[in-house]
Amino acid sequence: MNFADLGLSPDLLAAVADAGYTEPTPIQAQAIPPVLMMKDIIGIAQTGTGKTASFVLPMIDIMASGRRRALMPRSLILAPTRELAAQVAENFEKYGKNHDLKLALLIGGVQMGDQVKALNEGVDVLIATPGRLMDLFERGKILLNGCELLVIDEADRMLDMGFIPDIEFICDKLPENRQTMLFSATMPPPIEKLAKKFLKSPKRIEVSRAATTNKDITAFKVPVKSRQKRETLRWLLRHDHVETAIIFANRKTTVRELNKSLQSHGFASSEIHGDMDQSSRLKELDRFKKGEVNILVASDVAARGLDIKGVSHVFNFDTPWHPDDYVHRIGRTGRAGAKGRAFTFVAEEDGEAIANVEKLTGKEIPVFGKKDVRVELVEPSKEEDRPGREERKAREDRPERSERAERSERAERSERPARPKPERKAEGKPAKARKPRRDDAREDDGGKPGEWNGPVPGFLEVSAG
Repeated sequence: MNFADLGLSPDLLAAVADAGYTEPTPIQAQAIPPVLMMKDIIGIAQTGTGKTASFVLPMIDIMASGRRRALMPRSLILAPTRELAAQVAENFEKYGKNHDLKLALLIGGVQMGDQVKALNEGVDVLIATPGRLMDLFERGKILLNGCELLVIDEADRMLDMGFIPDIEFICDKLPENRQTMLFSATMPPPIEKLAKKFLKSPKRIEVSRAATTNKDITAFKVPVKSRQKRETLRWLLRHDHVETAIIFANRKTTVRELNKSLQSHGFASSEIHGDMDQSSRLKELDRFKKGEVNILVASDVAARGLDIKGVSHVFNFDTPWHPDDYVHRIGRTGRAGAKGRAFTFVAEEDGEAIANVEKLTGKEIPVFGKKDVRVELVEPSKEEDRPGREERKAREDRPERSERAERSERAERSERPARPKPERKAEGKPAKARKPRRDDAREDDGGKPGEWNGPVPGFLEVSAG
């Protein structure tokens, strides 16, 4: 099947082809036709499978006819985070370039002036976070009684962030005669209840079991002591063929401290979390997308909706508190058919959290062991640990010289004047031996790129069984 079989307009198909897509994903193939038929939809699919395009594409064709009016958006898309809302807006701009559609993005962290101006001029598609939409509605800057179509994206995340009362309030202000679509990777009971209340005879589309993880992602758990997490992370970043990586932490303070630590060890990293204003968050995301930094340390604001190509690794520096977040976090890699690797650090206190994750996904996450390492591990022998090993090796590797050359060199040394012996310092308190520093034995010293010539890290002593 290709996009032409789904009933989309020629102008829209041209935009999709220009974006480099030819075949729809399963959720797109099953959702687009009924959306074009104006049916209500419940879409359940694992993250990274193209849910956004499954409603953006048919919406562009639906909104192509009709006219816009001031303060009254014709359609509304609700997203839980600013980043996800911005991602949806990018999709509309990319696929709707051949259509005369006007969209507005209502998110917090930016001034309201431009947003109010856009609403006054009239918009076809309004993409908003619930908080900013409620704020403008209460100020009388927006009317919702002209909305013909509603999309609730990442509905389970709305539940986690406490937006469900706002969603119910917004839905009550929309016209009864509308089309409603609800999309999510997981479908907990409160969301099921919300769907029954506000959707009419919806078509349920479930392309994979709820809360399953992407088959293109190889996931591991790494049992590690809390104080050894940073050292373990640095080892994996250096030796697991990491191209680009997103590192998730549960707390914003951990995000900031970890980013500073990685930068001090020479990594090109950046950070994104909820305490940053919107312009700073977008700036850091843009740097990551452009390759100016290849490591992004993030809180869960980046766990959903971010479609960044080429993310080879995801690291859960902290085991997520909510098991659903695990699915969304590791879904930042392994997108669009690419392969990815995900590591979750499990400290002693994380036993219950990782058990909940494995219960949700329906399978046990394998422990990362020596068989999973991508570089050759060289155990140092006793001979290698003795002092002077390198000098002896250099002598052994030196090519044989003739006996005459050896005699000539010895005679030349004997004729040289003896070097004066340095004066001995007055005997006193012996100098205190310098304590060895952690930096004295760098992990990447010696050896060819891609090889590990030091001792095997402690976390790899754990059996992979």
